Amino acid sequence: MCGIAGTYRWPDGKAVTDRLTDVLAHRGPDGAGRYSHSTGDGDVHLGHRRLAIVDLSETGAQPMVSDGLVLTYNGELYNAPELRAELAAAGVRFRGTSDTEVLLEAWRRWGTDCLPRLRGMFAFGIFDERTGELVLARDQLGIKPLFLLRRGEGLVFASELKALAAVTGGSLQVDHAALVASLLYYWVPDSRCAFREAEKLPPGSWLRCRPDGRVERGRYWNLRDVAAEGQERARDGERPDLGAIVEESTRRHLLSDVPVATFLSGGLDSSYLTALAARDRPGISAYTIGFRAEDAKFEAMPDDLRYARQVAEQFGVDLHEIEIAPNVLDLLPQMTYHLDEPIGDPAAINTFLICQAAREAGVKVMLSGMGADELFAGYRKHLANVMALRYQRIPRPLRRGLSSAVDRLPVATARRGYRSVRFAKRFLSFADLPEETAFRRSYTMYDRAELLALIDPDLAGTVEDVLTEHADTYEDNDLDDFVNRMCLGDARMFLPGLNLAYTDRSSMAASTEVRVPYVDVEVVKAAFAVPGDRKIVGRQGKAVLKEAAGSVLPREIVYRPKGLFSAPLRAWMSRDLAPLVREVVHDGVLVRSGFLRRDALARLVAEDAAGHRDFSKHLWHVLTLEYWYRGATSATGQDSPFTA
Repeated sequence: MCGIAGTYRWPDGKAVTDRLTDVLAHRGPDGAGRYSHSTGDGDVHLGHRRLAIVDLSETGAQPMVSDGLVLTYNGELYNAPELRAELAAAGVRFRGTSDTEVLLEAWRRWGTDCLPRLRGMFAFGIFDERTGELVLARDQLGIKPLFLLRRGEGLVFASELKALAAVTGGSLQVDHAALVASLLYYWVPDSRCAFREAEKLPPGSWLRCRPDGRVERGRYWNLRDVAAEGQERARDGERPDLGAIVEESTRRHLLSDVPVATFLSGGLDSSYLTALAARDRPGISAYTIGFRAEDAKFEAMPDDLRYARQVAEQFGVDLHEIEIAPNVLDLLPQMTYHLDEPIGDPAAINTFLICQAAREAGVKVMLSGMGADELFAGYRKHLANVMALRYQRIPRPLRRGLSSAVDRLPVATARRGYRSVRFAKRFLSFADLPEETAFRRSYTMYDRAELLALIDPDLAGTVEDVLTEHADTYEDNDLDDFVNRMCLGDARMFLPGLNLAYTDRSSMAASTEVRVPYVDVEVVKAAFAVPGDRKIVGRQGKAVLKEAAGSVLPREIVYRPKGLFSAPLRAWMSRDLAPLVREVVHDGVLVRSGFLRRDALARLVAEDAAGHRDFSKHLWHVLTLEYWYRGATSATGQDSPFTA
């Protein structure tokens, strides 16, 4: 796992690449490398920061140069041993044992045709000295990031957006549509970027720059097609052995020359991976979190620690418990910087603190249960949307009466919160809506009217564009299975836009690699070959995964209530962050600029403080957006784009 950067026919490219690489130092504290070469009437410069995981020797250093090919690469290939054996049988002689060298030689032999053969997480740039061409590529599911910016015939790329912002002389402009999307989702979709000129290379795609200025793009893997193929496999009666596939993926993800540990929340996904990993690595370490007792009580959070301890004891795992009692006033600007774009999920703090503790104990690699909920319908929203179809069959007068009664209930008193009331209010906010609208509303922050009331009226057209993009993406499939349509939507939007993004940025901020065995091409293929009625059975989400895990884990763990990898936001908002919320609402940069409307924000604060509605997540995201915007506009030196 590393940080990569480079320029192609870019003015002052060497100095720019040096600066890019320096900004990414936290991603690779074990080494740094540079490469330069002329191409056409310009130059190519590649940079690399190394986090040494496989082949710790100099034969794994980058940029890697071999017989006219040069590679700067961020990621891990879990099928590198098989590819190495195939290439060696064809006469390739390897100098070291790194997967970097395997990737370079696979490219030499197959070019872009090697990409669908790669099983892992990756983003890389590869330069051919003979043709003068630079190719950028990103993994199938968007696990690893790759940002790029084109001007004229020049290109600059890096693992993190902050690096591009640092080297472009304050010329990057904030993208209003990305900010609107961020408010809606509390993250920026992978299809958008917070700065106008910059972009994210899409998952499963590549981009080729030629010395004559031409640029070519291609897609080698499409999740929509994988889901369609899975549906056909299911119709043909194929039933993938999910347990065997997850076990094999977990074993491959343990490939490392340094210690590997796991996240262990005590929930199904992390417990299953930890149990499987412990089979292969007896005594493996795991890390779990707890919160201050008063915070957990106020948030009505379940006690996950006892489940984590139970799993650790049963499988001989060395469990490390971390109490999360952060100074959020200090961590908020720190995390906003590291996350690159306005991401309002406090789980990023948990990931950062866990990875930081692991790194201090000498652990560089962590396994995470990320992705299982998206692929196997494990979120409450999936079950809630299925239940909404049943709810719509209730006579309308009864529905109106129920909605009115729930609306009058408080979500919190001065001493504690009521999760069941919060869930009921959330459910009733979308239960009567059409499928795509209901699905969007079940996990986004605002409906259309609320979002329009919150922002500059001149951005009304942008709101429509963002909502249309969601609808277009969600409906871009031929699946006849409602549950799998939701899973596909999540795997295309929610997973790369939020969960994989914050996991990469917050873990790499602590110089730690996080691997995600569920977000594996073979697991994904199997997931979409499972019909939706085997994913949600009765009131159980992830039923098929629970069935597989039941052969390994005790029933109490498999069927326990779903936990939350989140934070006690209501407690933080009412205590630690209350003065900051007031400051941002009344005199924040976004309010003064006109982007956010003070009266609408004040209503959110008042309703939240009264306990009538739970707007803690909304207000947390407003804080992250405010801090991000302050940093973005001060770094670029631009005036607010929202003032007249």
